Amino acid sequence: MKMNKIFMFTAATMLLASCGGGGGRPSFGDNEYPVVEVGTSSTTMQSTYPAVIKGVQDVEIHPKVQGFITQINVKEGQTVAAGQILFVLDNVTYQAQVRQAQASVNTAKASANTAKLSFENSQKLHESGVIGDFELQSATNQYEQAKASLAQAEAALSSAKEMLSFCYVKSPASGVVGSLPYKVGTLVSASNTLTTVSNISSMEVYFSMTEKDVLEMGKNEGGLNGAISQMPAVKLQLADGSMYGLEGTVTKMSGVIDAATGSVQMIAVFQNPEKLLKSGGSGTIVIPHSTSSAIIIPQSAVSEVQNKKFVYLLGAENKVKYSEITVNPQNDGMNYVVTGGLKTGDKYVTNGITKLTDGMEIVPITPERYQQKIDEQAKAMTAGDIVGAMKK
Repeated sequence: MKMNKIFMFTAATMLLASCGGGGGRPSFGDNEYPVVEVGTSSTTMQSTYPAVIKGVQDVEIHPKVQGFITQINVKEGQTVAAGQILFVLDNVTYQAQVRQAQASVNTAKASANTAKLSFENSQKLHESGVIGDFELQSATNQYEQAKASLAQAEAALSSAKEMLSFCYVKSPASGVVGSLPYKVGTLVSASNTLTTVSNISSMEVYFSMTEKDVLEMGKNEGGLNGAISQMPAVKLQLADGSMYGLEGTVTKMSGVIDAATGSVQMIAVFQNPEKLLKSGGSGTIVIPHSTSSAIIIPQSAVSEVQNKKFVYLLGAENKVKYSEITVNPQNDGMNYVVTGGLKTGDKYVTNGITKLTDGMEIVPITPERYQQKIDEQAKAMTAGDIVGAMKK
């Protein structure tokens, strides 16, 4: 018998509570509705933006010469240092060119040495008066020509060695190796991207904010540069829905607004000590917004018509006025942060709003008194009342 009473009371309470929410109210009589006065409180909301993750330095690796790949010295995902050899191309032809250039240098050196001896001998003979100025000048010219030929041969050797070095494709920066689309034996040229080396010690996360949001930040923080410096630490939600363990800092903003989308590109930097973030990945940037003077009202007090939101304000002679408000699109599912249409000191109806009409006179009571009446009516209801109410 005791259990039956408990069940009846619980069912009655649930029934009356459901009637007392945004969709209706208990039958108190005297048009009693709970009314509260608008105040302010501190709150933290958040905005989310789709994002793309990139390494601080993503370097595409291209060969400078055409050739067949003969060696691949790295694996995908391997960490490499600047200057490390990643690929080797077929270099037999370039080695031959180096040897040929070296032979030309040797020949040019021999000719230069011979011309030098002739020049020095001509200088002595000229001093002794054995030969004239013409013979000395001829020897001088031959020596200068031999030195020029040697310099030309040495330049050709340097060029040949450089071409040979291009067959050893090195990493220009430290980082992590990306995909390796080409295998040993593939003919490649400068137009082919052999791989990408990404410096992922820290990551740049690219996202876009609307022009309106950026302008709003600028107004609050004294210009866009001030807005960037005052932006809070941001969070990164990964593609699997989990939150990245470290917070990031917004460091850069594009100076140009995209005319097609009306957005501005932002860059946040996240440290990546565990190498969890990968270049080319996606995620969501989460930016918190804190305010100490927000107007917060329960969603149960708000009705929505054609994407517009309304509340019933208590006016003169206890008559309610159907009033439109604007709210922050970001919410917690239970409350709204009001951005317009309400001010401190206004009074609004919190429950039973579907029973109200514009200009209707009510008897305002406190939410506490409203809840007390629900509890009293729940205790007073009989089992027959509950069954009858449920059927209705």
